[in-house]
Amino acid sequence: MEEKNQSSLKEQQERRKRINRMKRGLISFIGIWMLICMFLCVFLMIKVNNLEKQISQLVSDSTVSKDVEETMSVNTSDGSDMLSYDSTENANDENATEPLIAGIINSVEMDSENLAQENDVLKVYLTFDDGPSDNTAAILDTLAQYNVKATFFVVGKTDDQSKEMYQRIINEGHTLGMHSYSHKYSVIYDSLNSFETDFYQIQEYLYDVTGRECNLYRFPGGSSNQVSNTDMTEFIKFLNEENVTYFDWNVSSGDATSQAYTADELVNNVLSDVVKYKTSVVLMHDSNTKGTTVEALGPMIEALQGMGAQILPIDESTTQVQHIKAETVE
Repeated sequence: MEEKNQSSLKEQQERRKRINRMKRGLISFIGIWMLICMFLCVFLMIKVNNLEKQISQLVSDSTVSKDVEETMSVNTSDGSDMLSYDSTENANDENATEPLIAGIINSVEMDSENLAQENDVLKVYLTFDDGPSDNTAAILDTLAQYNVKATFFVVGKTDDQSKEMYQRIINEGHTLGMHSYSHKYSVIYDSLNSFETDFYQIQEYLYDVTGRECNLYRFPGGSSNQVSNTDMTEFIKFLNEENVTYFDWNVSSGDATSQAYTADELVNNVLSDVVKYKTSVVLMHDSNTKGTTVEALGPMIEALQGMGAQILPIDESTTQVQHIKAETVE
């Protein structure tokens, strides 16, 4: 009987030991699991925090990019292009939108002499880059409808329709200007020699087609663009030596940006800025993708005429609007 009791007691002791081992094992497992969970939570919190920072940076970069684009291509308080470009890779495309201009303060905007005062008669110069295109005829028709003259900065195109448009621009009293032959930034801005070659090509081509020598130029991307592989002052020196005048702009419709503005918005972009200056040179584009620009042109002219602005073509008497002033380059 005693042996039986001792055996039973021993079994109970063994059972307690097993239970205690299981408890310790379970507690250890739970403890380890909790530590792992805590580690994972901390790790995930760090990852989430990093992701939030990255997202915030992306949003910030996107906002800055948009602000730069808007500022450089739409908001003329900074008086620069834009860029859309969307990216400089697109600069090789003759119909690409203008590349972003990085943080250049337009010296024209700092020129207090061009700031409009009360009762000033505003002079507005509508300019169209990148043509001729399928929209050129419609633009010319609208200008004729309102008896308004404009300025066309054209590129080199050899098809019969383009040749007809070059001639029509001149015949109808508009100003014909050069915007390079190829409109390929990587080519024309590669070196001074490349720029000269492209310049002479467009100048001679327009003379051959129209019989009129052209001495007006607009740099693709503007004189303050940040795409050029060569200091822009080298090209400005060359144009000065050739007695060629270049024009930038201080007002933009916004049709060069990646943002798809409506016709009404394009009009508002222009109207909100032309009131700031005695002389406003308005940037617009004449390419196959700019149907909204054509749609906006009539209402824009009506609004400008309604406010008493003079709409004129650029000529030798026009106040020069230049991001980098030619007179500062020796």
